[in-house]
Amino acid sequence: MRLSAVAAIFLGCLVLSGCASSSGPEALVAGLPSKEVTSSVVPGPVPTAAVGVAGNRVSDGTSGEPAARPHELAFAGGVPAPEVFQSETVAGMAVPMERPVALVTPGDPSADARPGRRTRIYSHQFRDAHPINFGKRSPRKHAVHGVDVSRWQGEIDWATLRTQGANFAYIKATDGGDHLDPMFKTNWRRAKDAGLKRGAYHFFYWCRTAGEQADWFIRNVPRDPDALPPVIDVEYNGESSCKYRLSRARALEKMQVFMDKLERHYGKRPVIYTAPDFYRDNLAGEFKAYPFWLRSVAAHPSQVYPGRKWMFWQYSGSGLSQGVEGRIDLNVFHGSEADWHDWMAGQS
Repeated sequence: MRLSAVAAIFLGCLVLSGCASSSGPEALVAGLPSKEVTSSVVPGPVPTAAVGVAGNRVSDGTSGEPAARPHELAFAGGVPAPEVFQSETVAGMAVPMERPVALVTPGDPSADARPGRRTRIYSHQFRDAHPINFGKRSPRKHAVHGVDVSRWQGEIDWATLRTQGANFAYIKATDGGDHLDPMFKTNWRRAKDAGLKRGAYHFFYWCRTAGEQADWFIRNVPRDPDALPPVIDVEYNGESSCKYRLSRARALEKMQVFMDKLERHYGKRPVIYTAPDFYRDNLAGEFKAYPFWLRSVAAHPSQVYPGRKWMFWQYSGSGLSQGVEGRIDLNVFHGSEADWHDWMAGQS
C-alpha cells in the first residue's frame, strides 16, 4: 500500500509539471502567446494618416487667402505617391482597376491605339442642334475633332462616338476641393478602351485655395503618360455658390499655384480653358507660354480673343452624335493631322 501511494504521488507530479509548460501545443489551445515567428515581417502598430484637421488653415503659397471652413478640409491631406502601375483613385485612395491592364483587349476601333503608334483620325460626322455659319473659318475645315463630357452625358457608347469623329475627349474630373464627377472613372477607362486620346479637366472654384484644389485633382486623376495635358477651367459661373470675384492679380496668382503643382506632378504643362468674359477681365495678354482652349460658339476665336494663339477651340455646346444621348460639346485641334501626331508624341 505504501509503495503504491508513493508511485501515485510521483506520477501526479509529472502530470502537473507537464501542464505548466508553455512550449507544447497545449499553450496555443490555452490562448497563451507563442514564441514562434511565421513571417519575416515583425508585426507592429499600423500608423494612421491624418486626412485633415478641422479648423486649420490650408495654405496654397499665396497671401490673403480666407481661412478654410472645417468641412472643406476633409480631403486636404498630403497627396499619395503615384502608383507604378496605372490605377484608379477614389476619395484620395488608390485602388486597382476593375480589370488588369494586361487583360484589357481593346475592340475595334481601338486596335490601333497602342502606345507609340499613331491612332487613326476619324473625320467628323457630328450634327448641331443650333448650327452657326462661321464662314471661311469653319471648324469643319480642321482635321482633328473631339468632345468634352461630364456626368450630364450619362452612359456613353465610346466606340461609336469615336467613329463619329471624336478623336480626343476631355473628361470632367473634379471641381473645387471635394467634388469628383461621378462618371469620371467610367469615362476615363472606357474612352481609353475605345482608342480615344483623353485628358481630364478641373473646374476651378474661387472660394477654395489653389493648393487644395490641385491636391484634390492629383488624388483623383491617374498619371498616365499617354493622356492629354490636364486642363484648368476658369470662368465665371452664375450658378456657383461662390459669388466672390477676385482681382485680376489675385486670380492669376491662384491659377499659377494650381498649374505649377499639376505640371510638377504630371510632367505636362496644363491647358487653360476659358470663356470670353473671364478672358477679357483676367487673361488677355497673360500666360503666353501656356496652351489655351477657347470657348467661342458664335464667331471664330480670332474675333473673340484677338491676338491669342490657341490649341483647342470649343465651337459648339449643342452638338449631336451617335453614341451619346442629348447634346455634347464639340471641339477642334488647331493644326493638321501631322501636327496632331507630332504634338501627341511630344506629350508622351
